[in-house]
Amino acid sequence: MEKSCCTQFCTGPNPSIARYVYGLMFLVTSLLAWTIRDYGQTVLAELQRLKGCEGARYCLGAEGVLRISFGCFMFFFIMFLSTAGTKKLEDPRNSWHSEWWSAKIILWIGLLAIPFLVPSAFIQLYGKIAHFGAGVFLLIQLVSVISFITWLNDFCHSEKYADRCRINTLILSVSAYLASLLGIVLMYIWYAPKPSCRLNIFFITLTLLLLHLITFVSVHSKVKGGFLAAGLMGMYIVFLCWCALRSEPLTEFCNKKAQAATNADWLTISSFVMAVLVIVMATFSTGLDSNCFQFKKTEPESADDVPYGYGFFHFVFAMGTMYFAMLFIGWNPHKTMKKWTIDVGWASTWVRIVNEWLATLVYMWMLVVPLIWKSRRRVESG
Repeated sequence: MEKSCCTQFCTGPNPSIARYVYGLMFLVTSLLAWTIRDYGQTVLAELQRLKGCEGARYCLGAEGVLRISFGCFMFFFIMFLSTAGTKKLEDPRNSWHSEWWSAKIILWIGLLAIPFLVPSAFIQLYGKIAHFGAGVFLLIQLVSVISFITWLNDFCHSEKYADRCRINTLILSVSAYLASLLGIVLMYIWYAPKPSCRLNIFFITLTLLLLHLITFVSVHSKVKGGFLAAGLMGMYIVFLCWCALRSEPLTEFCNKKAQAATNADWLTISSFVMAVLVIVMATFSTGLDSNCFQFKKTEPESADDVPYGYGFFHFVFAMGTMYFAMLFIGWNPHKTMKKWTIDVGWASTWVRIVNEWLATLVYMWMLVVPLIWKSRRRVESG
């Protein structure tokens, strides 16, 4: 009984459990923002009492999402400021991160309520800042994904596991590459059914070219990046392209999948739920991956070191609150989103496409920059 999760949660600091509690708080906030957006009319009478809402006109829909997002952002940003730089478990900030749940829940609820008293002009300003914060989150997530792909590729090709994992690595590499090609074929079928869908054809064809370019550079004799990394990275950019095409407005005639999802049927609802869960999981996993942003070697870990960077964890969640706000309002605070929709609009489409192109550039840079450094060292030594 003493070793149960509940007992550990109540008797002392437990960073491993704390991260799940923060993830749950982030999920609840996301669902609350969606409820305000889609079903806020049911609380219209209560919101009319708040001065900042001005008769509830500025606390529903997109602006209601921004208010919830701003409250959650303040909570995680306060946690970021109060835990940044925590290195050891005996640091008092470790207890603040992993304990004091009653105080933090009260703080969280209070900060979610305060934005509904703030004037609309300030919330609109926050909406503009949230575009930047959401972009920062996408960049952090991009680097995290590429770092994981690079780590997995190096692990499978290391001297210790190269012979043991050779067959598995080959199967995974071929499967990833074939899955990328299959995804491109399906995108042609679903999102470019007619020759007049020139923009979609351009997006998909360019993704196909980028897939082959990544593969060619990765397996080059000088780079030796491996076919596994190229296959996994190919799957990632195909996924980003699919997300971009999926985000096209429901009125777009080239988007067959959007036309089939105009009603709130079980497929639309399940897709929405899955999208929200993916946002939470992406934020959660990215927040734990602070090592990919360490540009210098650190000292070996000891038993009294914190298991993950608390400051980075809360910073990612703070940026993630801006990100989910942008998804719920389609990156446009003046747009009215339909119920059970997320990340829909031309702004969302272009954000995803630019993210795909940026991911390709970052990955190519990570492959080429070691060669540039080697050549410079040879010139300097010569």
